[in-house]
Amino acid sequence: MTNEPKPVDAATVSELSFEEAIGQLESIIERVEKGDIGIERALVEYEQGVTLVARCDAILKTVEQRLDELVSPGDDNDSGART
Repeated sequence: MTNEPKPVDAATVSELSFEEAIGQLESIIERVEKGDIGIERALVEYEQGVTLVARCDAILKTVEQRLDELVSPGDDNDSGART
């Protein structure tokens, strides 16, 4: 197969934005759903998908943590303000 995408390594994935990772996941899903790749390539695509999902999860957890910090009452930003 000459049109096979290059495998994405973990170092490259760790630099992707959420939107880029989602875009790559969508591409993987499309290629696998077409069914025109062999079982070996499907496994490689699956492995890449797992790595991309982990990246998205890490980004979402970071965002969630930051939001919690911003909206949680009694945080360090207003300590001593209400006594």
